Amino acid sequence: MAFRLVPREDSFFDLFEKVSANLLQSARLLVDSLERFERMVEDARRMKQLEHEGDQLTHEIMARLHRTFITPLDREDIHQLATALDDVLDFIEEATARFVIYRVKSVQPPAKALASVIVKQVEEIHKLLPELRHVRQDILRHCIEINRLENEGDQLLRDGVAELFNNQVDSLDVMKWREIYELLERATDEAENVAVIIEGIVLKNA
Repeated sequence: MAFRLVPREDSFFDLFEKVSANLLQSARLLVDSLERFERMVEDARRMKQLEHEGDQLTHEIMARLHRTFITPLDREDIHQLATALDDVLDFIEEATARFVIYRVKSVQPPAKALASVIVKQVEEIHKLLPELRHVRQDILRHCIEINRLENEGDQLLRDGVAELFNNQVDSLDVMKWREIYELLERATDEAENVAVIIEGIVLKNA
């Protein structure tokens, strides 16, 4: 009967699933915030709390990584995955904060479309992270979808910025909206980075 002299620390998977649940809550809050824009200030405060909770979970993963002898995945992969997940939430929170900082009064459609892409990516992340406990090739279908959605986000950014100039929006508003679009699109980039890291884990361990 096979056994380990030193038990492998599987609680990393529990922590990643908590990070994923927190990230999904944040992405859904972003979408809701853009639909009920009159509550954006309140929602931005809640988003900051979720970002703080995400930071705490990331810190716990890193601390456990330092004190664990045998890890269920390569140490570098655990570190990169935790960092990438945290980056997705950071950009979601930064974009939400800009609506308040810039005192935006109404929402442009490309922002809603980008938020929709983000939440779809995060839903895929939320589905695939539990599957890391038993690494299988079918995880890759989620990664492919996340990558496809990132391409959609790229196009939305280009179209959104072009629309700002085509509609002769005030130059200050152009600056504000361009930054908001870019922060939202960066969140889609980081979600794709999560998929790339997980794809590498699958190829190494499946």
